[in-house]
Amino acid sequence: MSDPVLLLDGASMWFRSYFGVPSSIKAPDGRPVNAVRGFLDSIATLVTRERPRRLVVCRDDDWRPQWRVDLVPSYKAHRVARPEADIGLRPPPDGTLYVEEVPDDLTPQVDMIIELLDAFGIAMAGAPGFEADDVLGTLATCEQRDPVVVVSGDRDLLQLVRDEPGAGVRVLYIGRGLAKATKFGPEEVADLYGVPIDRAGPAYAELALLRGDPSDGLPGVAGIGEKTAAALLARFGSLQGIKAAIEDPKSSLSKAHRAKLLAAADYLAAAEPVVRVATDAAVTMTTATDELPLVAGDPARVAELAAAYGVTSSISRLQSALDRLPG
Repeated sequence: MSDPVLLLDGASMWFRSYFGVPSSIKAPDGRPVNAVRGFLDSIATLVTRERPRRLVVCRDDDWRPQWRVDLVPSYKAHRVARPEADIGLRPPPDGTLYVEEVPDDLTPQVDMIIELLDAFGIAMAGAPGFEADDVLGTLATCEQRDPVVVVSGDRDLLQLVRDEPGAGVRVLYIGRGLAKATKFGPEEVADLYGVPIDRAGPAYAELALLRGDPSDGLPGVAGIGEKTAAALLARFGSLQGIKAAIEDPKSSLSKAHRAKLLAAADYLAAAEPVVRVATDAAVTMTTATDELPLVAGDPARVAELAAAYGVTSSISRLQSALDRLPG
């Protein structure tokens, strides 16, 4: 098997680094750098564990795309800051200011991380009007040569798992921390969620659609929880099969479930493309290649930034991990 492509959910990883590394970690000038150190150390750990030859850090160019809000207005609505007084900024004419909940001292650290990645020559990718999930989904789906490992603390990305000769997709779920990370393929998703193994990835997205996801403001079908959604998918094979059963009075679908699903027909139609990760985003890269550099592209700049941010030891750990890769 060829070496994997690592696709990293940037925001997911630096959020977890921020909350997982003590805030007492500071640069020589006193600025917090706990997220910077944690993020760099996480990359070093992943390089050692997965031994990739290609790696891309994927970012949110739009954390709440308007096209998703147009379909489901409640999408991430609970993360929106509304009162002007709450944030001290002038809202747009409709009175709503869309602001992702980011700790004040994390945003400058994201800039530091991006500076270091750029100086090192590590690829970053984004897409206007799309979330990092969509960038990950597009890159994972388009990969035809090497196996893919998507690294994220977002279970939504379990919908990407697939088995294919050479270019299958696994999701390394880090929601409980990198030390307790779990790697999911179709078999693991099917075992844990009870969805059909032959289409475990797409079925997981349909499970999430039916069940709903409060963290994203998706209500789901009233009265249909995760176990019921999994049972319906197992019985009818897919969301399309469930919809066919709704229309067929002779199907084995119970009257109660048919009534609940019919009542949610508009939601299901609107939310399906919201829940599914886009696989056709116009992704742009910061580098000409996603090959993981074995040495820093601009070593003087990396050394300068590492010293300024007090993360020289983390850069050394990353370089040590890269040194262990085959040349």
